[in-house]
Amino acid sequence: MKVTVCELRNEPEYLEQDWQELAAHVKSESSDLVLLPEMPFYPWIARGNQVDDDVWKASVEAHDRWITRLTELESTLVISTRPVVQKQKKFNEGFIWDSTNGYQGVHRKYYLPDDEGWWEASWYDRGDGVFSVIQSQKGTIGFLICTELWFNVHAREYAKEGIELLVTPRATEITSIDKWLAGGRAAAVVSGAYSLSSNYSYGKKGNIEWGGGGWIIEPEEGHVLGLTSREHPFLTLESDLSVAQNAKLSYPRNVVG
Repeated sequence: MKVTVCELRNEPEYLEQDWQELAAHVKSESSDLVLLPEMPFYPWIARGNQVDDDVWKASVEAHDRWITRLTELESTLVISTRPVVQKQKKFNEGFIWDSTNGYQGVHRKYYLPDDEGWWEASWYDRGDGVFSVIQSQKGTIGFLICTELWFNVHAREYAKEGIELLVTPRATEITSIDKWLAGGRAAAVVSGAYSLSSNYSYGKKGNIEWGGGGWIIEPEEGHVLGLTSREHPFLTLESDLSVAQNAKLSYPRNVVG
């Protein structure tokens, strides 16, 4: 199975160009799964702690428009997150789009930071805390949105449920790349699944300098198979899902608890 991770610029004036280049890459690689960054289709709204209903509405509308264009990637699966409203509550919803069923909301972000530049608890309501396994056309998937990566109990539970891919769309800054990569490696080892992550590309906007650094990490020892960079913003690799299945039989995944 071929999987693609990426980094996209979080600025509307560059998104069309990045999108066209990503689509060309995905087609040339015949990728089965494309992981996009967290909230990829509108400038990061949680950089300020003053909630603005007009900004929220604009973000929702932008994501609505771009989701209709996911077919342009010509991939079986596309994964990311988007803003949604349900019963007057606002959520950061993880979704899987597939070529047969279209859009499916599968998870709502539960762990919400409330720090400078990441005032997410001010902008979003918490999800229900359910971390369900997703049975997709191309494999068994676990979903952790950005900060949720640090709560390894969920990676452990996903291992027990036999996931093969652990996807983590992110919005993280340049100064924390090493820390996040360490978290991705730990999550791969704990879950016994390929850890995939995509992020916003390098570039400073306001008080945040985005860090790029999408990754693909193998399940057994947590070795980094590849990273995106400013020069190479897209990465596609073959992932043998039987490696993830076999990883469940070895330490530390096989420890009873």
